[in-house]
Amino acid sequence: MSYLEMLNEDVRFRDGLKACISCGVCTAICPAAEFFDYDPRKVMIIVQKHREEEIESLLRGETIWNCGQCMSCKTRCPRENTPGMVIQALRKVSQESGLFVHSVKGRQQLKVKRSVGDNILEYGYCVHPDTLLPDQHPEQGTVWEWIYENRKEVYERLGANIYREGAGAVRKIDDESMEELRAIFRETGGERMFQLIEYYSEE
Repeated sequence: MSYLEMLNEDVRFRDGLKACISCGVCTAICPAAEFFDYDPRKVMIIVQKHREEEIESLLRGETIWNCGQCMSCKTRCPRENTPGMVIQALRKVSQESGLFVHSVKGRQQLKVKRSVGDNILEYGYCVHPDTLLPDQHPEQGTVWEWIYENRKEVYERLGANIYREGAGAVRKIDDESMEELRAIFRETGGERMFQLIEYYSEE
């Protein structure tokens, strides 16, 4: 299957690219374009050309990982395109094809999967106090080390329901809800995507 065919299977691609007229409004409003070598207008032009080698270059490169997914582009496009959604579809194809490993930011998908992704499936949270290890977050300093080492007492003093089921922040998510969450990942292809990220990263 060609990259273009893979993209066309994604509803985000079909809805995100209706008829780009290359006006550049998306780039003008884009916060990422101000700070990175990123131009959503150019991405839209490339995918509209339907040239496999140019699409593959996008899938291998840094460009598609520069988008912050703020969707400012959607609010301003006169033709109702959404470059941010096209970027989502490109990222998915990059992951499915293993091409993400050819770029520095693409390779960070493994770290995101092993932190945020695994946290969701293990705890039901994107971020959990147990996994914010001080040695992995030196920017937090010694205060965070102390909080981490005393997290149960600290969070309880703040009114959190840490490690217990029921209402409250950082509560333990019940087993039935966790199984439902994992089932959603299995049925929607999230579990397979995680496996692919691990596989290609190791390879």
